[in-house]
Amino acid sequence: MKWITRERPKIDRIACPWLIRRFIDPEAEIIFVPVADIPRLAAELPATPFDIPDTEFTHYEDRCTFDYFLEKYRLTDPALHRLAPIVRGADTDDHALASESAGLWAISAGLAYNTTNDYELLEKGMLLYDSLYSWAQHLYKEKHTQSPTEKLLLQIFNTYLHQKKSEKKKIPVWATELKEIIQDQMDTNLSLSLKAISEDLNVNPAYLSREFSKYFDNLTFGEYIRKLRIEKATQLLNAPQHSLSEIAYLTGFSDQSHFTRIFKKYTGQNPSDYRKNLAKGKADTKG
Repeated sequence: MKWITRERPKIDRIACPWLIRRFIDPEAEIIFVPVADIPRLAAELPATPFDIPDTEFTHYEDRCTFDYFLEKYRLTDPALHRLAPIVRGADTDDHALASESAGLWAISAGLAYNTTNDYELLEKGMLLYDSLYSWAQHLYKEKHTQSPTEKLLLQIFNTYLHQKKSEKKKIPVWATELKEIIQDQMDTNLSLSLKAISEDLNVNPAYLSREFSKYFDNLTFGEYIRKLRIEKATQLLNAPQHSLSEIAYLTGFSDQSHFTRIFKKYTGQNPSDYRKNLAKGKADTKG
């Protein structure tokens, strides 16, 4: 079977071909082309497109294409499901999902930078994911520090650090500045990126991702931004001049369907029902 996707792969477009060849179709042919050529070549070859919008094999809400392959082909291997949040975190820049995500992103970005041929890059990526899979199967509980004495010293040191943090939990300057940036840009920049913001703050993105939830309602960056978008949407639903598709656009969702799913997840109601209940409540108040 032939599979086709965008050129210059890094995370999902390497992880998915690895998954296909190792667990779905060992003879699969992977094709990398410019995105504009995909519809034509997918029909001519024919080939199944993946990791591009408006296809079956793509991102869904906060899940990446790797997650969809696992679900579609009912792959239940525990090691694959240990890999899934690592791939998802690296592919979506949500490194809080797994501590290994930042490392996977760094290695993948470096491989892509050093390797200009996509098919050579895929072969190197196959070795990378073979190694990750072995770790997820056999080594995920092991630590680099094996000496009992070293472990004990590290435990004591980490306990001391935890106590010091508990004694004085001061909000860092970057957290205050980050909140101001989000508040300032929320209405105008609907594609806020933790990576871009980390550059503005001059803070390591992996550290920022890991520490974010401590100062933002115990939410990840993605969850916090979605929460703000839903809050903005509830305000716009009070204004009858905006259609649901317009509100979806104004709050940064890909389309009305995506907006409806996320809104219902957070509020328990569809946007249309929420708006009707608002109107009914106003009418009852006047009555």
